[in-house]
Amino acid sequence: MESFRSELEDLNNPIVARDIIDLENKIKLFRDGKIDEEKFRSLRLVRGIYGQRQSGVQMVRIKFPFGRITTKQIRRVADISDEYASSNLHATTRQDIQIHFVSLDKTPELWAKLEKDEITTREACGNTVRNITASDTAGIDPKELFDVSPYAHEMFTYFLRNPICQEMGRKFKIAFSSSDDDTAFAFIHDLGFIPRIVNGQRGFKVVIGGGLGANPTLAQLAYEFLEEDQIIPLAEAVLRVFDRYGERNRRMKARMKFLLTDIGLEKLMALVQEERIALKNKSYKINTNILPEPALPAVIVAEEVVIPNEHKYQLWRETNVFEQKQKGFFGVYVKLPLGNMSSKLARQFADVIDLYASPEFRITVNQGYLLRFVRPEALKLLYLALDKLALAEPGFDSVADVTACPGTDSCNLGISDSVAISLELEKVVREEFPGLLTNQDIKIKISGCPNSCGQHGLASIGLHGSTIKDKQGKMMPALVVLLGGGKLKGGEGIISDKIIKIPSKRGPQALRLLLNDYEENSVDGEYYHDYFQRLGRNHFYQLLKPLGDITSTVPDEYIDWGQDSNFILHTAVGECAGVMIDLISTLLNDSEDKLKWAKEAYDKKQYADSIYHSYSAFINTAKSLLLAREIKPSTQIQTINDFQREFIDTGSFEFAGNFRDFVLSINKNEPSDSFALSYLTESLKFLEEVLAYRSTEKEVMEK
Repeated sequence: MESFRSELEDLNNPIVARDIIDLENKIKLFRDGKIDEEKFRSLRLVRGIYGQRQSGVQMVRIKFPFGRITTKQIRRVADISDEYASSNLHATTRQDIQIHFVSLDKTPELWAKLEKDEITTREACGNTVRNITASDTAGIDPKELFDVSPYAHEMFTYFLRNPICQEMGRKFKIAFSSSDDDTAFAFIHDLGFIPRIVNGQRGFKVVIGGGLGANPTLAQLAYEFLEEDQIIPLAEAVLRVFDRYGERNRRMKARMKFLLTDIGLEKLMALVQEERIALKNKSYKINTNILPEPALPAVIVAEEVVIPNEHKYQLWRETNVFEQKQKGFFGVYVKLPLGNMSSKLARQFADVIDLYASPEFRITVNQGYLLRFVRPEALKLLYLALDKLALAEPGFDSVADVTACPGTDSCNLGISDSVAISLELEKVVREEFPGLLTNQDIKIKISGCPNSCGQHGLASIGLHGSTIKDKQGKMMPALVVLLGGGKLKGGEGIISDKIIKIPSKRGPQALRLLLNDYEENSVDGEYYHDYFQRLGRNHFYQLLKPLGDITSTVPDEYIDWGQDSNFILHTAVGECAGVMIDLISTLLNDSEDKLKWAKEAYDKKQYADSIYHSYSAFINTAKSLLLAREIKPSTQIQTINDFQREFIDTGSFEFAGNFRDFVLSINKNEPSDSFALSYLTESLKFLEEVLAYRSTEKEVMEK
């Protein structure tokens, strides 16, 4: 413990230190039985601590905003993984790194050590604004109008620990793409930004309400052009609306895309506009120089370099290397098997980067890495160094580069394996279809369940875990096959179509049939989506239909990939969406905490933050009385309306004026000193009166 405290002292950041100490205290209270398990779950999730499939251990998700990471930082994560986890670093499709098998009691100490190199786990999970993603090529993309990296950085910084997005109904995802090619998949995000320049003014095309999951939805156009100083105010207003009107009881309906579907774009944007007056900043100027200039590698003296396998090198050059917009420098992609890298390999990898590239590199959205600012004369030396580490595999982002979530290896939601079968499918491509190694149109993506963490919903060939029962009712692991999704030239997003469900062990044969059909029936230069649409869904159903026939099975088909015994369905509550807290005492305790934070923010003249904490206290306090009457509102706005109807209008509870109008005055007033103080005072008074009301009710019931 003494060592841990010294780590905190070294941080020189009181906000972060207090956050870590608070986590430590909350863990102690949980261990002592003084914090309810559901409440504690939400507390740890917002700090990046996610329960694993395996009992008693945690996954820790580490945020790297827009995938930006340095060699110093990856060495730090490698050391942390060795000390506290399983010595593996897993790169995710949201440009995070995850480590697994962590003791809960060690997470504060782990977090403190990460922060020494400016690495955070805060809001990596839970009902928050998740990691802000961006095109991995941002800053070096020959097609970009400008570098979106500082915009993503400023967005990340603005919403980190921001009170408006700490306890939303569900998670919220934001992405920045470098160009119209939409390499960050803005079209599947709650908010997506694509650069524009109009009359010399920088800004963004803005899309809203996209998402994958079990019900994939393409984002809708909100603005063809929004000035750069308006993107953060817009995001804040959208988050305020989502927090107030978003679903909270039905978890599967609690994303922005469902709110957009329910009320329509016009109504949604009208609500967003209503929030303008309450915003902390009506305009927010982006500091485009906030990130340091990239450090360039040393000049390499030209020398004769012998490449043992020239064919492999040329294939690597073709698929993994591109010329940056900065002439004389190259970007180099590194393909990782399922995003995994051992801690030992990570350190060796960092040493290679320091020799031949900029020490700042990027995590890609398909679980790889992008090295930047490699000099042309260093390419062969870099290739040899990477090849020595088995990191020079050609075919980055090709049909042989399968994206997969951890699935049943660690996730509570995993139904059938997504990891072992991914390796089998890559093997099929490499050994049987080597001509497709350069094909970067066809994408194979696999998820262990329908929730699409492996992005199967936007894949050319997508698979997700499921189950099938034979005629005797015996269960076997299965895969749902989806086809035709992805991204067309020009950035248009396409959601894949469900075709058929097959036993998991037939997955490689399904891939053979699909790729053979593609080689036989596609037209030169034809996109996979166009080929799929031309032949029609029924063509592919008929092609795969024999594989779905389970009238006859073999014993091996009852065993999942990577296992040695018959399949058993594991069911548990997933944590990727956070939890719903409906306990009355918990809500009232939360109100007390939020009012304390409101007072602290007010004293610091952070009036907008103070007001929002007071607002959250109003909501929780009102909800506590509603729950006591077994009324379970599904949104914040419903909580306000229900309380007005059930308590104020009936005379059951006295409130000076109209409760609904007063609480909703949050978006009718500037965040001024006077309004913040008035709003805080009334929220404090409301909590005191509700506590007294509940005390009186209990006395009556006891009599």
